[in-house]
Amino acid sequence: MAPVTSDLPQVQDSVSTTLTLLFQTLTNLSLYDSAGRPSAPSLASDLTSLDDSLLKVHRLANSLPPSQTPGIPLPLMEYVENGRNPDIYTREFVELVRRLNHLTRGKMHAFRDFRDVLAREMGAAMPEVREDAMRVVEETGGAGPVLLGEENKGGGQQA
Repeated sequence: MAPVTSDLPQVQDSVSTTLTLLFQTLTNLSLYDSAGRPSAPSLASDLTSLDDSLLKVHRLANSLPPSQTPGIPLPLMEYVENGRNPDIYTREFVELVRRLNHLTRGKMHAFRDFRDVLAREMGAAMPEVREDAMRVVEETGGAGPVLLGEENKGGGQQA
């Protein structure tokens, strides 16, 4: 069989048609023992057309390139399949990301402070590397002269 090329709107139309067929088939099944009584061949025909429609949806969906398919995370699918609310999943995910961002921000500040203290102490202990330490601090986003203790040149004592 030749590969089927499709786009997302075609797949969506196919899904809509399949859902309509499913509804009609379920309606006919519910009326089977009622007064209308569709015949067994009619029900078999409905089920066959529903099966063909489901197969068409499957083929069309599998022929879509990954860039066109909606990216639904697998954990979210499992969460919903277990009967849980996707809004709760989203809220928990946002809280987790917020916590991780807070942790990462704290680490960034800690390393920034460590860089400043290290440069200040290295500059005080080894004056020959003071300029190199100041250059490193400035090139990594720090305010070199302030962090290297130059604010204390005016007669104050350094710790």
